[in-house]
Amino acid sequence: MFTWSRPVVLLLCGLLLLTVSIAVLNTLVPLWLTHDNLPTWQVGVVSSSYYTGNLIGTLLAGWLIKHYGFNRSFYFAALVFAIATVALGLNEGFWSWTLWRLVAGIGCAWIWVVVESALLCSGTLRNRGQLLAAYMIVYYLGTVAGQLLVSKVSTELLNVLPWITAVIVAGVLPVIFMKITTAAHEEDGAPGRMWPMLRRRSSRLGINGCIISGIVLGSLYGLMPLYLSHQGISDANVGYWMALLVSAGIVGQWPVGRMADRYGRLLVLRVQVFIVILGSIAMLSNMAMVPALFILGAAGFTLYPVAMSWACETVKQHELVAMNQALLLSYTIGSLAGPSMTALLMQSYSDRLLFVMIAAVALIYLVMLLRKADHHITPVAQA
Repeated sequence: MFTWSRPVVLLLCGLLLLTVSIAVLNTLVPLWLTHDNLPTWQVGVVSSSYYTGNLIGTLLAGWLIKHYGFNRSFYFAALVFAIATVALGLNEGFWSWTLWRLVAGIGCAWIWVVVESALLCSGTLRNRGQLLAAYMIVYYLGTVAGQLLVSKVSTELLNVLPWITAVIVAGVLPVIFMKITTAAHEEDGAPGRMWPMLRRRSSRLGINGCIISGIVLGSLYGLMPLYLSHQGISDANVGYWMALLVSAGIVGQWPVGRMADRYGRLLVLRVQVFIVILGSIAMLSNMAMVPALFILGAAGFTLYPVAMSWACETVKQHELVAMNQALLLSYTIGSLAGPSMTALLMQSYSDRLLFVMIAAVALIYLVMLLRKADHHITPVAQA
């Protein structure tokens, strides 16, 4: 498959539309729950149920792809996500929303694994890095577009769900007009190969980085809207601040990837984690929120691709799908734990514990990275 072939472009177009829907719901669900006067810990549980669904979906994705292929798996994943979205308007209450956000998380995880695995399997050593970079940029662009939509349209539940469902359906249409083909080694990336990847010693710090990235981004996605709302910021302006956070991640993708290629993943990861700590301290110090959120987003949102590329450095081509599942699983575990622990701390003490938690886990990972003294290879970019 050529780098910018028709299947790649259509697949990324479908991903873009689905990501817009995911971003809008990830921002508005915590706000809807807050407006219903649910306690902070319940908001955290609903956010965590979405990431629990991501975890379950990641474990089942390999089986789904193996039995139904990439195209049909993509259709089914989008259908599950659409049903879970519509159900939010039909069933109200804490337990109901916890269930349907769990189902939505499963569908979203299937979408990510299908798209990532299709790009990995269809690409080559020469263009795989470009494909993954395009994937990350499209994902974040869709996220920013979703945040901007939140600030421009009505945020009432029954006003949002119809057009969000329509966008999900539209995201399936580009994939209908293309056939996702894979390399001959598809069977070597079956789900059973994922567990050895998690135990691979040479990839351990990369996997740990994905867990830390999940904790940081899960907390920011799930609880930053709540933090901003408690600061008296309107729903529309919450969308602007979240867009700034994610836009910083987009801006940081290309330069961080280039520096990782030139100076090595280890050094860049150390700098990124240190900047995450600085950004958290800046938010705690009540400094100007624009630069504080920008450096936090630039470092935090680029942590996952660099950690992912480090973990993939010693992986053979036919093992990339299995490693991709392992890394997404690690990220999802962090995303599951982050909002739950942070929401409990915020409920018990203060909303400022959001940034204390982020700084603490980043410091733990920085200590791990500083203990890694040996040189790590720097192959072709995959960040």
